[in-house]
Amino acid sequence: MSNNDRAAQFLPFAALTGYEDAIKETGRIVKEKIILGLEDRELLNQKLSILKAHLRKRPPLQITYFKKDEKKDGGTYITDEGLLRSIDEVEKTITLVDGDPIAIIDIYDLESELFSILEAI
Repeated sequence: MSNNDRAAQFLPFAALTGYEDAIKETGRIVKEKIILGLEDRELLNQKLSILKAHLRKRPPLQITYFKKDEKKDGGTYITDEGLLRSIDEVEKTITLVDGDPIAIIDIYDLESELFSILEAI
């Protein structure tokens, strides 16, 4: 028997292949989607209207949205920053210049200098 074959018999044996990955996945924490109240939805709609009015200027925007987890119920909240590319009223999405479309229903908050108008009210 060669030295390599002899050494191979003493290598660790993983009887439960994938078990460690399953444990990690089970322990991974996801959050529930927060459902906005009426007042928060109205504020979000006002912010979207302001963004639509200034769309050609491609205003800088910070957007916080819920991203559904692919493996578990729930998901995580992500905050992206960038210049606004488009608001698609048919698909009901908003897109930043360097990003993918985000469903408006998943948006938790929008921040922009343009919204200083709302703070004055």
